[in-house]
Amino acid sequence: MVKPIRKTLISLALSTSFVTSALVSAAQEIVLTGEIKQGGLLVGKTLAQNTVTLNGKPITVSKSGYYTFGFSRDDDQSYQLVITSVNGDRVEKTLSPEKRSYNIQRIEGIKKSIMQPNPKSVARARQDSKQVKTARKVASSLNYFAQGFIPPIEGTITGVYGSQRVYNGVPKNPHFGLDYAGNTGDPVKAPASGTVLLWVPDMFYSGGTMIIDHGHGVSSTFLHLSNSYVKQGDTVEQGQVVAAVGKSGRATGPHLDWRINWFNVKIDPALVLKVKPLH
Repeated sequence: MVKPIRKTLISLALSTSFVTSALVSAAQEIVLTGEIKQGGLLVGKTLAQNTVTLNGKPITVSKSGYYTFGFSRDDDQSYQLVITSVNGDRVEKTLSPEKRSYNIQRIEGIKKSIMQPNPKSVARARQDSKQVKTARKVASSLNYFAQGFIPPIEGTITGVYGSQRVYNGVPKNPHFGLDYAGNTGDPVKAPASGTVLLWVPDMFYSGGTMIIDHGHGVSSTFLHLSNSYVKQGDTVEQGQVVAAVGKSGRATGPHLDWRINWFNVKIDPALVLKVKPLH
């Protein structure tokens, strides 16, 4: 009876050695997809057992080993990405987002009531903002951000991320979305699978507003919608028609304003479309 027991113990030892070796080798390489630019979203994959930090702050790793983070419009700092295996082996990579230049857009003919909203409208806008900020704080375990993204509408791009808009000669905050020309009622598709976090048909500035959670703080926001075909809490699939183009809220004509966030970090949707699935 002794020999079979010894054989089993040897097998267990070899198995443990193999697992440890795999964990170590997984931490020897950092695999990322996405562009290291201002406004970029990066997606990485490692073993689920490994830990990931960015400048010392923990980054959530999914059960499948996916993780994500992004850079803001004017981000000019360097980041240290560290992956550590369960036995303490670690690998580091320094990331410095490439600086970009942005377009200036001048738009005339905005109504005075929009340029100088009354106190009641200001209060409404603040309440709208609270709802949006609350939705963008959600950190679900979904990992649909790792499947890649598709355009939500087939239309001409009329506005880009980071551009500085000047309304009636008055400089405003930069634009953080990707605008697509369209007609009222045109179908809007989910760029990635997820869960509907918010649907409000009449926000003061953004009109019909929808937010879809793709996991780990990554969310899509659609503005100026005329209709929704889903409700808060619904699960949607990539490519599913979820809403309709409109001109509600602060819009001079029908179009779709698509935005991407990683929590409160505003990401460029055009760069997100370049993120490739990792296997």
